[in-house]
Amino acid sequence: MSETVDLPYTVQTVIEKKIWVPGKLFSIKTTRDPEYSFKSGQYARLGLALGLDEDDKTPPASDMTWRAFSMVNHPDDEYLEFFATMVADGLFSPSLYDLESGDTIYIDKTAFGFLTIDQFPQGGSLWLVSTGTGLSAFLPMLNDEKTWQLFDNVILCHGTRFIEEFAYTDLIEQVKERYGERFSYLPISTREAHKNYPQKRFTELIVSGELAELAGHPMDPEIARFMLCGNPGMTTEARKLLGELGFKSGRRGNLGNLAVEKYW
Repeated sequence: MSETVDLPYTVQTVIEKKIWVPGKLFSIKTTRDPEYSFKSGQYARLGLALGLDEDDKTPPASDMTWRAFSMVNHPDDEYLEFFATMVADGLFSPSLYDLESGDTIYIDKTAFGFLTIDQFPQGGSLWLVSTGTGLSAFLPMLNDEKTWQLFDNVILCHGTRFIEEFAYTDLIEQVKERYGERFSYLPISTREAHKNYPQKRFTELIVSGELAELAGHPMDPEIARFMLCGNPGMTTEARKLLGELGFKSGRRGNLGNLAVEKYW
């Protein structure tokens, strides 16, 4: 794609859109600038020229509307993919939802975030706890061989309100087939009965000890490493609860065993 050198973003094109739940959950796939690099777990800033002159193909970044979205795809893929929720009265997501193949989208040249596996010491179990579209931060990790080289087991926990909101299950099933007992997947819906899983929030399951029982792995700070991504209410409360169990974020170059993504 052509671009002006001094712009802080690149001009990309939507190449595919998938609707998971009509009017609510969707994914978009875009072209990718060859110079754009990121680590599994990082996020991009997507921009839309809302209310701006349509003839201006490279508007000032300060005039555009920007939002953060984690990459779903592997860092080596030639495209970028994002998983999003459409908020009906939102400023950004309805316009993002309306994009179709061939439409323009702007992507900041810099990848952001520290929710990456190099924040943790090697070994033990990697817990990936997400709600809603927070799942997206963890999907590239599942397909990253580095993850499986660094950790003995991976537990993916995905919380939603309804069963239809469990997305990317085909990809997750492929991970299960590849890594077998080293991988555990806990899809928890709070408003509908789903298989034999409890209809509870992750914070409740942490307090009761049920989350460890469901996963078949102890929540021991010596051998467990936790990542949290999703609803800020969940991440804030879960961080507090895990802190009470002895989990700590890394500080000043010291590796921790707890990492939390903050988009807001």
